Amino acid sequence: MKSKKVTFADIAAYTNFSKTTISRYFNNPDSLTLENQQKIADALVALDYKENKVGRILASGKTEFVGIIIPNLYMHYYSEMLNQILATYETYGYKFLVFTGNAQADIERQYIEELLAYNIEGMIILSPTIPSKELAGYHVPVVGIEREDQYICSVNSDNYLGGVQAASLLRKCNCDILIHVNGNIPENVPASGRIRGFTDLCRNNQIPYELILTHLGNTFAENREKISEILEQIEAKYPNQKKGIFMANDTHANVLLNLLFQKYGKLPDTYRIIGFDNSPISEEAVIPTSTVGQQIPLIAQEAMKLLSSQMEERKKRKPVPLTEPIHKVVTPILIRRRTTD
Repeated sequence: MKSKKVTFADIAAYTNFSKTTISRYFNNPDSLTLENQQKIADALVALDYKENKVGRILASGKTEFVGIIIPNLYMHYYSEMLNQILATYETYGYKFLVFTGNAQADIERQYIEELLAYNIEGMIILSPTIPSKELAGYHVPVVGIEREDQYICSVNSDNYLGGVQAASLLRKCNCDILIHVNGNIPENVPASGRIRGFTDLCRNNQIPYELILTHLGNTFAENREKISEILEQIEAKYPNQKKGIFMANDTHANVLLNLLFQKYGKLPDTYRIIGFDNSPISEEAVIPTSTVGQQIPLIAQEAMKLLSSQMEERKKRKPVPLTEPIHKVVTPILIRRRTTD
């Protein structure tokens, strides 16, 4: 037989509290003493209470939804980061509404308005399109990941250290020239630290190097065409030299590696390659690719931890807002694989 649904009235009768007090436990627990919260929690277990999520949303206005905007799902870093953020449900209990921005600011603004219409409690933004000052103006907690973050909280890798790590590994491979391929990234974007770290290591150790900073496109076809052009330039400029190439991410490193295999049937002795991310493609490539590991699971956990603390604070009777954004930095881990043997 189907068991009887437990109501607030049942919980009130069991605990000798009023239904108002029971409602406060679900919608504003901070208004109750810890002792009374524990009594009600024990009663829920004893009565085998199953929460009515819809009823709770209607009563409290809190949806437990978090909005996510990512640039695209093509780049392996973004797809893996999204996978790890979604996995935090078991820890924090928040559900997610996800949009891909594709570098279109007006479209992303529409997405945010749509998310706000669903009464989201916070946002995680990986897309760099909308300035952080504008994001802060939406008056919901926002955490950015690897994007400009002056006015919002953020979790980023130590990109400068990652650039140093990449250049150091290529240096140990006894390369004649070190080359870093990246976008022309503004200095206020965390990933620009990869360029500075690479450059400083080379300059401080008097290592010949070249920066190739250009937009590589937003799709596989665009990436392949642009990286193919860059490869032709490199081969023409450094035909008999051992080249250590630091690609900005594992997706681009994989494209370069595939182009070399298609041309030579192997990774030539005159090339050493390292990427950045430690997204799954770095291990699944035609040969496992060396990379600067961003600790993606840890970044996802830290981002959700930071966002959750802000969202929970807003539910208190007297919330204390942050006086300034919190910026957390995660140390990258160098992972050496076959492309730098």
